[in-house]
Amino acid sequence: MDWLLILIPAFFAALVQGITGFGSVIIMMIFFPAILPIAEAAGLGGVVMLSCTASLAWRYRRDFHFKQVIGPFLIYAAVATWSVRLGKVLDTHVLRLLLGVLLVALALYFILAKTAGDRRYPWYIAVCFMVISGFFNGLFGIGGPLMALYFLSLSTSVPTYMGNLQGFFLLDTIYITSVRVASGIITTSLIPYIIGGIIAATLGTLLATLLAAKWDLAQIKPLIYGFIGLSGLYYLFF
Repeated sequence: MDWLLILIPAFFAALVQGITGFGSVIIMMIFFPAILPIAEAAGLGGVVMLSCTASLAWRYRRDFHFKQVIGPFLIYAAVATWSVRLGKVLDTHVLRLLLGVLLVALALYFILAKTAGDRRYPWYIAVCFMVISGFFNGLFGIGGPLMALYFLSLSTSVPTYMGNLQGFFLLDTIYITSVRVASGIITTSLIPYIIGGIIAATLGTLLATLLAAKWDLAQIKPLIYGFIGLSGLYYLFF
C-alpha cells in the first residue's frame, strides 16, 4: 500500500507538471503525508520530481532566459531557506488556509478577467509572489502556482513559459534539496522511495510530452488557472 501511495501520485504529478508547468508536489503532498511526516514528504516530492524538472528544463533550454529567472530565484530561495526551519514552530494549518484563499481568489480573477494574464505585474506584486512562494516552498515544498502566474505574464508562447519556469524550478529543487539534506530532513532511508518515484515520474513526463506538443499557450492558460484554483481548494479543505 505504501508503494502505491508513492508510484501512482508520482506518475500523475509528472503528467500534470509536464502539461501545466507546475503542480507536481501539490499532487504528491495529497498522498505522501499519509506515510511520511510533512517535512520528509515535501523533501521526497522535490527529489522525485528532479528528473522530470531536469528533462523539461533541457527540452526547453533554448527558451530559458537567465536574466528573467535569476532575480526571482534569489528572492524566492532566501525566503525558502528561512521558512524550512519554521515548520516546527508555526501553525501550518492556518497558513495552508490562507494560501488556499489566495489561490482560489487568483484563479477566479484570471478566469473571469480574460485579459488579466496577458499583463505584466508591477514589481511590488511580483516580489510578493516570490516571497509567498518561497515561504510555502520551504514549509510544504509547494511554491509553484504563484511563480507559474509570474512567468506566464512574461511569456508569449508555451516554450518561453516552460523554459523559464522549468529552469527556475530546477535551480530551486537543487538548492532547497541541499538545504533539506543539510537539515537532516532528507536521509538515506528515503532512497527506495526516491528511486521508485523517479521511475514513475519519468513515465508521466513522457506521456505529458506527447500531449503538450499539440497545444499552444491560449489552450494551456485555462488549465493553469483551473489547476491553481483546485490547488487552493485542496489547501482549504484537506
